[in-house]
Amino acid sequence: MHLSTETWVPMMIWQWIGLVGFSVTLLPAGIALLTGHVPKRLRPRLDPVRPRGLAVLCFYAAAPLNAIPRLAGASPLITLAATGLAMVVTLAGCTVVIVAVHRTRAAR
Repeated sequence: MHLSTETWVPMMIWQWIGLVGFSVTLLPAGIALLTGHVPKRLRPRLDPVRPRGLAVLCFYAAAPLNAIPRLAGASPLITLAATGLAMVVTLAGCTVVIVAVHRTRAAR
């Protein structure tokens, strides 16, 4: 499948927008949660904080895993493999949150 310039350029712009958007929002939030830097008023709502930070970083990891192979012009097989890996990492983040919240509620 060959993409024309009219199709390819807007797709690449959206990849850059998504990568920058997730880097500006999810990356700092995930690092802050993982290191425990959360305002005291939000801590009860976000408890457990560190596993949630790990999950947010897993969600963030999906953005570069999806965008970088496309931006680099990788083969469709590499792009598909990276997208599959992004899905696995995202599901791992979901699992971390579910298990952490379940353990926290069971301990109360």
